[in-house]
Amino acid sequence: MGGFQKASQNPGRMEVTITYLQMFSRPLQPNVPLPEPLLALRSLEPTAAYYRFLYRAVGASWKWVDRASWSDHQLLAALSSAELWVLYFAGTPAGYCELVRAGSEVSVSYFGLMPEFLGRGLGRLWLGWTLHQAWSSDPSRVWLHTCDLDHPAALPLYRKLGLEPYQVVVEER
Repeated sequence: MGGFQKASQNPGRMEVTITYLQMFSRPLQPNVPLPEPLLALRSLEPTAAYYRFLYRAVGASWKWVDRASWSDHQLLAALSSAELWVLYFAGTPAGYCELVRAGSEVSVSYFGLMPEFLGRGLGRLWLGWTLHQAWSSDPSRVWLHTCDLDHPAALPLYRKLGLEPYQVVVEER
């Protein structure tokens, strides 16, 4: 699936394959603390500017555009019902995740690393930490989605850490 996009009938648009994944029980991997120099901190009162920095720094390479045009008010409203966790490497932001707890479920609505931190083995550590954090409230299900515009290792890593696909859709973007 990764890397495959069909040309659209509409100029400037393309078909994107989106894979939805879920898990119904805690990860099998033990919940180990992030090793130094990694640190995860929850941003309790993020500003719209800080969120935009994280969103662009992580998502620019993967064509994240859905929140790019949102107003400050829209971003802050979305963040008011989410947990924003920032991964730091030796004091420098290296990635982030956004968890949304709704009813008995948790959505990992955004997850990723900044380009400078790719290829260092941090993705598996960060995703493992994120999944354990998502399970901290004992939800009935944790879910997320990815698409073929994301990092080619994303889908295999999600599956390796216990998320199973339950729906695949093709959208025009």
